[in-house]
Amino acid sequence: MSNLVLKYTVDNEDFTRAGEASSDVKKKLKMMGVPPEAVRKVAIAMYEGEINMVIHADGGEITVEITPTQIVMVLKDKGPGITDIEKAMQAGYSTASENIRALGFGAGMGLPNMKKYSDEMDIDTVIGVGTTVTMKVNI
Repeated sequence: MSNLVLKYTVDNEDFTRAGEASSDVKKKLKMMGVPPEAVRKVAIAMYEGEINMVIHADGGEITVEITPTQIVMVLKDKGPGITDIEKAMQAGYSTASENIRALGFGAGMGLPNMKKYSDEMDIDTVIGVGTTVTMKVNI
């Protein structure tokens, strides 16, 4: 299997299309014969990140590189940045508005689930500029 790079644009506050990128990656990984457990981890981690980009940022870009040994997802947004990463990593902590919560989102499980379902995760955030989350899932 040779390397494959996929790129997606995520629009802010577009809940009707949120999840399309993660669904597309899941479908492609299945077609490539990637083991189901790796596909599941990628789909969950990437979906959580994609939803975070819709809720908390002004959209962004997702790049997914699939190699024979791992899947690397880079989610780069143009949001406000994360002021307290340690707090944001706590299950249940959320800065989502009441409007977002009324839609069924913003339960504070995004970053914790992203970490749980990736083998490696790194967060690079700059207040007022944006956040880049890099997640790796081993095949």
